[in-house]
Amino acid sequence: MSQSITVSWSQIDTRLPEQKEVQADKLSNHDLILRCQEGLRPERAAFAELMRRYQSQVERVLYHLAPDWADRADLAQEVWIRVFRNISKLQEPAKFRGWLSRIATNLFYDELRKRKRVVSPLSLDAPRSVEDGEMDWEIAGDTPGPEEELTTREFYEQLRDAIADLPEVFRTTIVLREIEGMAYEEIAEITGVSLGTVKSRIARARTRLQSQLQSYLDA
Repeated sequence: MSQSITVSWSQIDTRLPEQKEVQADKLSNHDLILRCQEGLRPERAAFAELMRRYQSQVERVLYHLAPDWADRADLAQEVWIRVFRNISKLQEPAKFRGWLSRIATNLFYDELRKRKRVVSPLSLDAPRSVEDGEMDWEIAGDTPGPEEELTTREFYEQLRDAIADLPEVFRTTIVLREIEGMAYEEIAEITGVSLGTVKSRIARARTRLQSQLQSYLDA
């Protein structure tokens, strides 16, 4: 004779086993960005890992745009503040790298416009007396250095100004190509235009930069 066994539901743990949350440093870049987009604010551990992975990219962009700025570290910090505030608005995590570069680039131009408004232009009108009584001319610089260093700084200043004067579509494209070293196809995907348009913008940007810098190079 069979014997029945009565078991109440209270005797059975029907809960699914808890899944351990994957640590941030074990996530792929795509999943890491998705985690940073969860909730009202990015998760601290996930965002810290995101900074660790992409900090070198931010530093590289700012270095090429502002090689002689002493406050690049402050600018890099501001880039991540903007990322923290706006990462939830990024529709396609796969495009994070280009989006991050645009934030860094736009921040540089914002700062450059501010400095143009408050920094007095250099003047060659003030002569300087030297020990032998002759008159010399001196261009002020942040730190004294060889003539080559001065020439390099002057060129970067001219180049930055020329890039800043480009229309935004040309400016963004030339920075992504020449500074970030992105492929034409990648730039087309990031900017949302055709491959032909990307090539045209880069060619026109190069022509305008060459035209603007030619007088300086000739001198």
